[in-house]
Amino acid sequence: MDESTSREKVLKKVRNAGIVQADCPYTDIDFSSNVFVMSEEPIDIAFAEAFTKIAGKFVYCADETEFIENFKLIAKEQNWNQLFCFEEKLKMWLDDAGNAYSHNSDNITQAQQGITFCEFLISRLGSIMVSSAQASGRRLIVYPDTHIVVAYTSQLVLDLPDALLAISEKYGKQLPSLISVISGPSRTADIEKTLVMGAHGPRDLYVFLIDNSAI
Repeated sequence: MDESTSREKVLKKVRNAGIVQADCPYTDIDFSSNVFVMSEEPIDIAFAEAFTKIAGKFVYCADETEFIENFKLIAKEQNWNQLFCFEEKLKMWLDDAGNAYSHNSDNITQAQQGITFCEFLISRLGSIMVSSAQASGRRLIVYPDTHIVVAYTSQLVLDLPDALLAISEKYGKQLPSLISVISGPSRTADIEKTLVMGAHGPRDLYVFLIDNSAI
């Protein structure tokens, strides 16, 4: 059959290119080494620096008791009065702090603040890995204007590959249907190159990091 169209000629060239592979002149490339220079700071400080650079708000807590006190003060200061929580341990801490909260899923779209745990904190990126396997599921990372994350120092990892490996080891073959990485508050500059916070998610992102290194 004659090649009567330009399209057929182009497709033939594509097929031929897939069949005939050129030799790679570079045989000694190191694909395993880290291309990023890691910070010499301790992993928790490196996370705090990277996180605050992308407009995150970081609060260090020496232990769980200090978290309750810090949260109580900041909640009053920021007027967090429409708080949603689905994590049982966090509910207990909120009760200890005297903070009211809701756990009624039917009213989730009215949430102004949501408090959750996370899977891991990624030090180099200042990012937070969350998943649908958490009690809050997919909801509290999207609806509220303020997302409050509570994490332990034992959840810190150096980089994204370490977080992916850790979550694979944690869940094995039963990986959550959603694994997401949050890097700072939701923002976009797509409209006339003007930065808009809270475009498709929280406009404020807090991390309360509890030190459990001594445990």
